[in-house]
Amino acid sequence: MPDYVDADELAMLVALRRDLHAYPELGFEETRTSGIVAAQLAEAGIEVDRSLAATGVVGTLRVGRGERAIALRADMDALAMPELAERPYKSTTPGKMHACGHDGHTAMLLGAARRLAATRDFSGTVHFVFQPAEEGRGGARRMIDEGFFARFPVDAVYGLHNMPGLAPDQMAVVAGPQLASSDRFEVTFTGVGTHGAKPHLGRDAMTAAGHFLTVLHTIVARILDPLQPAVVSACAIEGGNFEALNVIPDRVRIGGTARAYSPEVRDRIEHELGALAAGVAATFGIEASLRYMRGMPPVVNHPDATRQALAAARTALGHDNVLTVFPPSTAGDDFAFFGAEAPGAYVWLGNGPAVDGALHHNSRYDFNDEALAAGVAFWTELVRQELPASS
Repeated sequence: MPDYVDADELAMLVALRRDLHAYPELGFEETRTSGIVAAQLAEAGIEVDRSLAATGVVGTLRVGRGERAIALRADMDALAMPELAERPYKSTTPGKMHACGHDGHTAMLLGAARRLAATRDFSGTVHFVFQPAEEGRGGARRMIDEGFFARFPVDAVYGLHNMPGLAPDQMAVVAGPQLASSDRFEVTFTGVGTHGAKPHLGRDAMTAAGHFLTVLHTIVARILDPLQPAVVSACAIEGGNFEALNVIPDRVRIGGTARAYSPEVRDRIEHELGALAAGVAATFGIEASLRYMRGMPPVVNHPDATRQALAAARTALGHDNVLTVFPPSTAGDDFAFFGAEAPGAYVWLGNGPAVDGALHHNSRYDFNDEALAAGVAFWTELVRQELPASS
């Protein structure tokens, strides 16, 4: 790998990453984190904007006469969960931890920003986007709704996420779907409650809910095209009272998640959930209602942006260290909202083996500092190739 970061700078980035890890902040609460980011950018001579999404930071670096502009995005927020592993930089805030590597994402993008500000070996505009609240609180959507693209127009946008299982000097860059849409649903069955010993006097919402849970999985298994991946999972059920186990309740509510990689499959899942609920309700002579809440759309890499990212990854890490075949994930990322507004690519950077099985969102997970240099190298080379100095 070419030398994109020297030993002293890398040591600083490791210390910074571990400091962020020790002081995790949840979405839209990243006051300390965003302050550190803004100070680092300003120190490097990069223009700083802190007006979007409460704690969002956008650093802008313009060099030369190039007219092309790109955005590089890192997420900053932590998760509301305890850190159980013992390490010197363990979370100091009970019930909060960086369990997805956003501390590493922030540090490596800052490293690239500092490098590019020092070398200025490109021509054009790069916006370093430090986004709050990726973990389900809507940070990307809020930045966009508050005018990100109007104020910072770009020709392409890029995101990067760590991936346990790949070596820290490996990347996966693949066109097409990378992450699924992330929607929630609630189905409510309303019947007529009655004494548990006299079920014939009521209309049983509990039994109807049980049947619905059984037929729910036919959406993926028997209705959707088997070549179109999707997930429909019931994850919560509410009904009755364990202090009144002789009462059949009037109402039972089921909630869950749905994932897809295409708008068509997403629409079909919503339709079929409603149809199944209505069918089950009719069978039992009760009523059913569906509440389908759309969250993040799928992350789908644009062909042109993917080609640019692939070329940069191969230059930075070496041809043999870049995978072009890698399975998409059914997790979600609100980078999808950025990718819906401009050609985008979302790439994976190795985080090494999953130590003790600790994958993303695990209470023992940690970002691998050995990946920092590779991340800085990729971001730096992407800017150089997207915005060549000769333009």
